[in-house]
Amino acid sequence: MGDPDVPTRTTAAEAAEAEEAVAGAPEPPPSIWDSTAPWAMQLAVLDTRPERPAHLAVCEAAVAAVVTLLADPRSVSGEWTPQVRRWATGPVRKVVRRGRGVRFAATAAVPGVEVERRGVTVRAFVPLPVDRLPRELATLQVGGTQMPEVGEPAPPVEGGVTIALTPHAELSTGKAAAQSAHAAQFAVRGMRHRELERWRAAGWAVSVVLPDAEEWAALAARAPVRIRDGGFTEVEPGTMTALAWW
Repeated sequence: MGDPDVPTRTTAAEAAEAEEAVAGAPEPPPSIWDSTAPWAMQLAVLDTRPERPAHLAVCEAAVAAVVTLLADPRSVSGEWTPQVRRWATGPVRKVVRRGRGVRFAATAAVPGVEVERRGVTVRAFVPLPVDRLPRELATLQVGGTQMPEVGEPAPPVEGGVTIALTPHAELSTGKAAAQSAHAAQFAVRGMRHRELERWRAAGWAVSVVLPDAEEWAALAARAPVRIRDGGFTEVEPGTMTALAWW
């Protein structure tokens, strides 16, 4: 019968070495689920210079990007579903950023989708708490999103959606794009199944228009989607910023 196992004694030097190894190990990234910060969907506009994209084209591309992400199988019943649901059940926030060159290219590593409309490229990313953004997104600029040219709305497409932006408040391009995307998201929620499938078949076609005050009043009386802003940026709380119909 052999000798019983005898525990070995750790020397002070070995203990110190082990502590040093633990102290030098990288900290695991904080979990998004531990955050108490608000959640938001981040969008990134490819801000080409000197030929910058037009205001309305950016809004339309942002709409298409958001709806494409929400309709993606990974959002509906896949790996993105928990984050999309967590965000969608709270205040629906969107943050529009801009970037170019290597900084915009780096965002391809972040889960999301890319859409190109009328020469404008916009990426929409799986929602996250605002204090858990990866560096690729956090380094993109939020300010300076105002585009110098308004441009023209895309022509209406059968089965598509039209979104109107308020004439009663001056919205930066980033703000207008976020409000347009809010209207599109609530349009998806309000559509019957066949209407949603028609829009999908139309390639999520959208036309963003700028009515005058008289037209806005008439549209607001009958539009099935009316967006009122939370008032965090640019406008007063409760301001009606966007309408959608189909």
